[in-house]
Amino acid sequence: MINTDPILLQLIEHFKEIVTLEDKDIDCITSKLEIIQLKKKDFLLREGQVSRHMRFIAKGSLSAYHIDEKGKENTTQLGIENWWVNDLYSYLSGLPSRMFIQANEDSIIIQISKNNLELLYKEVAAVSEFWRLKMQSAYVTLQERTFEHSRVDAYTKYRTFVTTYRNIEQRFPQYMIASYLGITVEYLSYLRKKHLSDVS
Repeated sequence: MINTDPILLQLIEHFKEIVTLEDKDIDCITSKLEIIQLKKKDFLLREGQVSRHMRFIAKGSLSAYHIDEKGKENTTQLGIENWWVNDLYSYLSGLPSRMFIQANEDSIIIQISKNNLELLYKEVAAVSEFWRLKMQSAYVTLQERTFEHSRVDAYTKYRTFVTTYRNIEQRFPQYMIASYLGITVEYLSYLRKKHLSDVS
């Protein structure tokens, strides 16, 4: 049995980085949260399931990927502690997910159902503000990644990745990092050596 208090506090502190919460707000939020534990390789979401929760990584790491018509895994998201991971398309549309979300390490997830989140929007104004700002940030990040993917060379992509997300590279297998960046594992190895040479 895990001690849930520090885990819930971790999410509350995450909220407080963006919005102000009163004690009554915190009680209201924590009453609607659910903690789940995943073993390495466990699935948080599978293709064909509808995503009905927003999910916060309290501990561990997860990846999201879809499988193309050739049977190849294409990594679309990587997530570590204090990040949110989800298929927003499925969550917002109510349609079946086209991706898998899988634990890369033993992980602890805090999730809140769509229904409970809708209730919180009405009960705690700060939660609505938090998600408004989070969605804006997510959209900007997506736009940047889309622009970078089509217009920036692989080395610049890699350098941006390792400087923006420090320490994340050591948490995931090389094939996932390579897939996320849209390159081969061999080319990733070359870029890593080049980067180490450039910064040394």
